[in-house]
Amino acid sequence: MKVLVTGGLGFIGSHTTHMLLKRGYKVLILDNLSNSRLETLDGINSSCENKAQFVEGDILDRRLLDQIFTSHDVQGVIHFAALKSVKESMEKPERYHLNNVEGTERLLGKCIQHGVERFVFSSSAAIYGNSRSPVSEDAEIGEILNPYGGSKIKCEQILRNAYSLHGKPDITILRYFNVAGAHPEGILGEEMRTDDGNLMSHIIRIATGEIEKLFIYGGDYDTPDGTGIRDYIHVMDVARGHIHALEKQKRGVHIYNLGSGKGTSVLQILQSFEKVNGRRIAYEIVERREGDIGVSFADPSKAMEELGWWAELDIRDIVRDSWDYQWRLIQDMCK
Repeated sequence: MKVLVTGGLGFIGSHTTHMLLKRGYKVLILDNLSNSRLETLDGINSSCENKAQFVEGDILDRRLLDQIFTSHDVQGVIHFAALKSVKESMEKPERYHLNNVEGTERLLGKCIQHGVERFVFSSSAAIYGNSRSPVSEDAEIGEILNPYGGSKIKCEQILRNAYSLHGKPDITILRYFNVAGAHPEGILGEEMRTDDGNLMSHIIRIATGEIEKLFIYGGDYDTPDGTGIRDYIHVMDVARGHIHALEKQKRGVHIYNLGSGKGTSVLQILQSFEKVNGRRIAYEIVERREGDIGVSFADPSKAMEELGWWAELDIRDIVRDSWDYQWRLIQDMCK
């Protein structure tokens, strides 16, 4: 099977593409490099007998999409390409609607036109808003706290409406929680950005001395240590979840949570990082941020039952692999 992976040079996309290649799939990556680096392609193709093909371009480009589907026998699509900064989405909501919502609509339209059979969509637990945890797939959508989460809801609606109208392609929607970690061989990882609200990014930047300390927003939540609790899941588990979804796709539209099913507090993450990696992380607890919730973690039982998938890696793997990848980058820069 040949699979088109949009946003395949991004964090989750690159790990998924590498895993697809290892399993013998033929892969075509479409990425506009707005939030990724071309050098990542070397890591994706390393140690793989099959090599991914790459096209630089945008999912908004209908002509390019036509060329891709005409020139390649694409049977499945895994759609990652999206803007994902919650902070930026608050500042530029129209950009998130154009890229995430209209981009998905155009890509799906071309999939229908060219007879693509399988479509796996990268959604987010952000759509659950402030829903009570553990969150199952049939939970009511909570209050949407930002345009990023809103864009994912609109995309899911587009996918369901399209299937109702056309009866194709078969669609799997994966809602995952807080993805972190890196490839255990150090060949792929997350690019740390100064405007990234990701907790692990901030911890890494403190460990490297780039910034002084971590600001923890809220120490008075109704949790064991007062700090917010989230469901952290290793990127390798998430990548494997996409392949399970592709291989076990059923008729219709199906939705699954990808999460560990366990909540971990901010302080527990810090303590685990310090213990596993031997690096002290300075922090200061400050006032809560507007819109934040105290507890959010998944009920992943549906994915376990129907896809045969569950999280195999834990917090120790996440903090170890995240740091090992960044430490290798630092060493390479010093050579």
